[in-house]
Amino acid sequence: MGCASGKQTTNVDQVHLAITQKENAGFTLNGSDHNCKFQHPLFSIIEKEQKNIEDIVSPAPQAGVKINITNKEANDYHKFPQPGKFRIQATKPMNNQRDLSLAYSPGVAFPCLDIHKDPAKAYDYTIKGNMVAVISNGTAVLGLGNLGALAGKPVMEGKAVLFNKFAGIQSIDLCIDAYTIDEFVNCVKFLGSSFGGINLEDIKGPDCFEIESRLKSMMKIPVFHDDQHGTAIICLAGLINAVESSKKNIKEIKIVCNGAGAAGIACVNLIQAYGAKKENCLMVDTKGVIYKGRTDGMNDWKENLAVETEKRTLADAVNGADVFIGVSAKGALTKDMVKTMARDPIIFAMANPDPEITPEDAREARSDAIIATGRSDYPNQINNVLCFPFIFRGTLDTRATQINEHMKMAAADAIAKLAREPVPKEVLQAYGRDSMQFGKDYIIPTPFDPRLIYVVSKAVAKAAMESGVATRRIEDWDEYDKELSHRIGKI
Repeated sequence: MGCASGKQTTNVDQVHLAITQKENAGFTLNGSDHNCKFQHPLFSIIEKEQKNIEDIVSPAPQAGVKINITNKEANDYHKFPQPGKFRIQATKPMNNQRDLSLAYSPGVAFPCLDIHKDPAKAYDYTIKGNMVAVISNGTAVLGLGNLGALAGKPVMEGKAVLFNKFAGIQSIDLCIDAYTIDEFVNCVKFLGSSFGGINLEDIKGPDCFEIESRLKSMMKIPVFHDDQHGTAIICLAGLINAVESSKKNIKEIKIVCNGAGAAGIACVNLIQAYGAKKENCLMVDTKGVIYKGRTDGMNDWKENLAVETEKRTLADAVNGADVFIGVSAKGALTKDMVKTMARDPIIFAMANPDPEITPEDAREARSDAIIATGRSDYPNQINNVLCFPFIFRGTLDTRATQINEHMKMAAADAIAKLAREPVPKEVLQAYGRDSMQFGKDYIIPTPFDPRLIYVVSKAVAKAAMESGVATRRIEDWDEYDKELSHRIGKI
């Protein structure tokens, strides 16, 4: 969830996403494609406790205004009115002796026996089908580095809350002191009976690649490393629209990715799966261009993306390129480099808190540039929250056994298409804008667009069924819309 080293959402951005904004707590929208009216209370954590929180947190600023959050504000937000960002609440009555007899012994024996006979009954009698574990060892927390499992817990709690508020998914964080690949895998692989899915978070590279790969092969539920794939999905969605806006062809564009960590490698892999040619994609790390035959600083994942090229530096790679994707560090891309790019250059400078080049500098170098960052105070924010709640929503609702490339690309397509539709007035009001229209400054929807749960979840669910990984089919899509509207913002 962070970003220098290929992670893309700052601590400031995540705090902002959890901040309450009472005047925007309910969206009402008649969906043009969905024929449903729904309330979208995105901003409250627990309504009964909001009065105390309101005294701590400032209202969300308008788009384009830099977010300033002090140490005390952030700490107080996490400490009051009670420590942490979520709690467990009963969904069944427990008011008398009979209720307790149903909730526990002896009544609980009956669903236990049913599940023993038919494991699929667990989805009828337990929370498994709507439960995701956010699991981390804290070895790559935000842009802060290796803080360890305990210090990473506020981030993981925040992730769990976002799952719930945006997609109605119940989630709990598991911060584990497992710092080798074997320790981590051996800890997580036995958890499948309790959860419908696993979200891996803030795990250092290259360990994250092998951890995810091994767990996917061992577990019968989907395992998804959001720092890789969430970033890649939003990056692809933005790229689809940037390419369309600049009237280019994804099969012909030349792409440079600066940063060969988890996010960078995942971005390029997904973009190539979508149609970009491998020979047109250059990866660059701290040692320079990743080319065939290079031995310094290489690993299997970098080797898979190495190409035949005479280019050796970032400046060489960017010269004539159509696209720059940055998941690296502040200042990596200079104005002089931008000047050498092809017409209508596409610049996704996603390092946080400071991008590889500021939009101001990029625009000064090239007025025709299309620019996105990982920050909420600039247009076109590449933000994982546009993706991970909804890709899991569609995955859980079809009981898919994995999240495959088909589902990821479907999510990216759905997000891209949403940005081309008229923006509801409720979203404009939330961002203090008079208008948002598809074009260079609006190629990606905003995180608070209440249509996301509908368009992305449905696209992912359909892709799961089409690709054969769904074990439950959705037949009535109108009814599914209603189900989604009831899930929003449920604690």
